[in-house]
This record gives sequence, C-alpha cells and structure tokens, in this order.
Amino acid sequence: MSRTGASRSEIVSTAVVAVLVALGVWALWPSAPAPQPASGPPGAAAQANRADGDPAAADPAALAAARESAALAPCPEPTGAPPAGPLAGITVPCLGAEGAVDVGEVLAGRAVLVNFWASWCLPCREELPALQEYAQRPGALPVLTVDVQDDPVAALGLAAELGITLPALTDPRGELRAVLDTPPVLPFNYVVRADGSPAMVDPPVPFRTADDVEAVVERLS
Repeated sequence: MSRTGASRSEIVSTAVVAVLVALGVWALWPSAPAPQPASGPPGAAAQANRADGDPAAADPAALAAARESAALAPCPEPTGAPPAGPLAGITVPCLGAEGAVDVGEVLAGRAVLVNFWASWCLPCREELPALQEYAQRPGALPVLTVDVQDDPVAALGLAAELGITLPALTDPRGELRAVLDTPPVLPFNYVVRADGSPAMVDPPVPFRTADDVEAVVERLS
C-alpha cells in the first residue's frame, strides 16, 4: 500500500475513534433532571399573581359585585377578652367586606370552629352546607371560615351558589396555616378553645352532616 493510502486509512481510523469516544462521553454525561409538575390547586401560577387570595389584589369591581351577591355575615368583632394561644396577634383580611381582622382578638375567650376551604376544593363544596346547617342550630359554636390559595371572587361566587353566609377570612400570607401547622389537604377544621388552644379535627375527614359537626365539637371543645 502506498504511503498516501496508509495516511488516509490512519486519518479515517482516527476520526472513527474520536467519534466513538465522543459518543461514550455523551452517554455517560449526567443528564439534567426532567422538569417536575407544579403542585397545588388548579391555576396555581395564576393564584400566585393574586397574592394567594388577597382581596386587595382582586379586580375591585368584580370583588364588590361578588361580595354583594354572597352577602356573607360580617367578620367578627373583638370580644374584649385578652387574646391567647398561637393565633394571638395574627391579622388577616376579611373576605366578605373590606378591612382586616385580628384573629386572636375575635376568638379570645370563646370556643370557635375554624374551617379552612377553597372554591377549587370539591370536598369543601360538600362540607360547607353541613357547617352552615350546624351554625344555625341553637347552642352551636360560632363557625369562622378561612378561604385559602383561592381567587376571592371565585370563593364568594361559590358561597353565593351554595347559600353559605358564614363569616370568612382569607390567609394570603399563610400565617394562620403556619402557626397551626395545618395538613396539606382541604378541607380541614380546628376547634379553637376559649383559652386559645387549637384542636385539629383529626383525621381531617370532611363533615357530611350537621350531626357530624356537632359530635366533633362536643368532643373537642
């Protein structure tokens, strides 16, 4: 074989080896992890733009119309008793009207059933009517609801649709959920006793009837 032919053969062989080495390196190189789906309620990205359900971030005209349609009971006023427990000093917006509520002050000195819900939560749709019926019974504990990770207009729309008039707060900064160390599910409920100590309804199974609510309240209050 001529020197020229040998050179060409050497060049081809070198090129083949280089390609094989490159393919081997590529195969062994750690690949980037696949993107994981975001967790949370439907429209989680949109909810982030609404400051996690803060009425102040909603369209004013739409919010006013939704509040009028829902006709929620006014958010509670301070009882005058000294606040105690983990909820003392936490202030969150009222859902049904303008303004904010100091949760510790409105719960102080009395037992209250606190319910966490959202309009996108299907079990909440079944539970809210049971809470409404329970709250209308003589001797029932006051029921205070907290709408979370939600569009305030959608939340008020659900309340109007179901005929729910219970007073409602929102928790846009997650402060209530943080101090109560709430479970990562909805709905869930707490009985906050007169001394400010919270008792979670555990397991957090949605209430089906007003009798279910009453039985749990009697056990935890």
